Amino acid sequence: MAQNGEEKLLAMARHIAKTLGRNDNMADDILQIFSNFDGRFSRENLSEKLGEEDSRACAALDHVLKSLDRQISLYVAADHPIWVDSADSSAFLDAIDRLAATIRDWTPMAGDKNVGVCLLRAEDLQQQAMFRIEEEFRGLMERGGESLELSRGFGNGESAANLSCDSEEEEEEGEGDSDDQIPTARPIGDYDIVIDALPSGIINDLHEMAKRMVPAGFGKECSHVFSSYRREFLEESLSRLGLKKLSIEDVHKMTWQELEDEIERWIKAANVTLRILFPSERRLCDRVFYGFSSAADLSFMEVCRGSTIQLLNFADAVAIGSRSPERLFKILDVFETLRDLMPEFESVFSDQYCLFLRNEAITIWKRLGEAIRGIFMELENLISRDPAKVPVPGGGLHPITRYVMNYLRAACRSRQTLEQVFDENAAAIPPMAAKLEDRASSSSLSVQMAWIMELLESNLEAKSKIYKDPALCALFMMNNGKYIVQKVKDSELGSLLGDDWIRKHTAKIRQLHVNYQRSSWNKVLGVLKLENNNSVAANFTAKSMKDKLKLFNQYFEEICKNQSNWVIFDQQLREEIKISVINLLLPAYQSFIARFQSIPEIGRNVEKHIKYGTEEIDARINDLFRGASGSSGGRK
Repeated sequence: MAQNGEEKLLAMARHIAKTLGRNDNMADDILQIFSNFDGRFSRENLSEKLGEEDSRACAALDHVLKSLDRQISLYVAADHPIWVDSADSSAFLDAIDRLAATIRDWTPMAGDKNVGVCLLRAEDLQQQAMFRIEEEFRGLMERGGESLELSRGFGNGESAANLSCDSEEEEEEGEGDSDDQIPTARPIGDYDIVIDALPSGIINDLHEMAKRMVPAGFGKECSHVFSSYRREFLEESLSRLGLKKLSIEDVHKMTWQELEDEIERWIKAANVTLRILFPSERRLCDRVFYGFSSAADLSFMEVCRGSTIQLLNFADAVAIGSRSPERLFKILDVFETLRDLMPEFESVFSDQYCLFLRNEAITIWKRLGEAIRGIFMELENLISRDPAKVPVPGGGLHPITRYVMNYLRAACRSRQTLEQVFDENAAAIPPMAAKLEDRASSSSLSVQMAWIMELLESNLEAKSKIYKDPALCALFMMNNGKYIVQKVKDSELGSLLGDDWIRKHTAKIRQLHVNYQRSSWNKVLGVLKLENNNSVAANFTAKSMKDKLKLFNQYFEEICKNQSNWVIFDQQLREEIKISVINLLLPAYQSFIARFQSIPEIGRNVEKHIKYGTEEIDARINDLFRGASGSSGGRK
């Protein structure tokens, strides 16, 4: 035993000398040090067996490699998948692990020529093994898609790997397709789920392969195979969700109806992709490449990059497209969808490889905000440039008023979004808008809305000048002003513009009412004005009264004939004006008729001169503002 122990001690000393000695001289020096320390470590005892020990060590390494070569080559050359048999796969991985351990243990002695040659053989064998594992990895990815249990229930009974926003009709049409080997999606109603994109057993096998490939320097190859198959899965899923691969030019060539439909599909696809598919792919990457975070991050980026760019390119095409005002609402939908998905972008694209995707999403989201602000600028231009050529019949509601107010009313249903858009770029508010009264403390959206109201009013004032009749001009402004105030009161515009704005414009309508009465009826009232002059001759008084009555009949007839074709769209306003005219005119007319009847010279012929009784005056006034077709103007 003692002799055996001494042999081991001498063998260890020889190994240390051989390992630490970079050349023969250094090894001799180390042997001399050992010899001085203990006589048993004499140079003769140690050096005499160095050559013999090296030969035995290389022979042992060679024996191990030959054994591993036989085992590994058997699997490398196999003409059937190794992973169909768990015993074969375990034996193959065990042989690869022993090969890796051998390379790791002998690498420190690679300076020895014989050991170096053996290590080259070992690395070549390892490379062959990695090529076969890569092939097996690819095969498992293929079989994983085929063998996934599509009938396995998830939540409400839908398959975890079969999620979509397709219609039932589209599902029925697709049931006959047996060529699809990639599991794709079926209808869903809940985004708060994560799916197992591959069977659990296959995921475990893929992880075992990745554990060997990544440390062996084949991480990129492993990632490439993995990402290519999962990328195809995502592309097929987006296709089943109804999303087409469209270039920016394709999007810009679409009709508006086609684009609206495509936006609807995009919104559904974006939600499913960011809330379900991407988190599921992230989970799959983390499981397959567990312990290798860099490989997991790189694979996830490669898997999701194409689908993410497809989604973002469509949103970008919408953002840089036409800024016609009618596009606002769908662009708001796209903006809000991206905004609401930003937490998902931040979550799933949190690593260094995906940073550029997250930044691109933020950039395009901001570009959509610029598009929304641009649409409002286009609306301003539309209002300012709307020509004042043909007057609206009867002084009714102008189409531009109805269009702008209904447009703004609908836009304000997205008030929070618009406030976010305009507050993020307050500098974009027109300089003239910033000078509006009492707007210093208002939000940017409030200032924007007040500015549009200002432009609309200016445009309507220009249009009112087309009417040569001042009364009709006032009526036109009253009609449109009343409509504007009502639309403001009945919507979010009221809180944006404020009570002071409403009071100010309500007072404008009252002033227009006064202007209408003055322009229409002051001439009539002037005729009915009585002169208290007792010195005037009786016969002259009778003649003057007859002339006045004749003029009254003429003026009243003209006004009623003209204004019966005029329009007041608002029933309450129409009744208020009629009542005010009756209250203004009837007392003066009754007083005049009473005085007329009291003149002796008129005598019994008084009825011959009086054309209208008070009831007829009332009836004629109530028949005003019926419009050319007998209507009072619609309000929508």
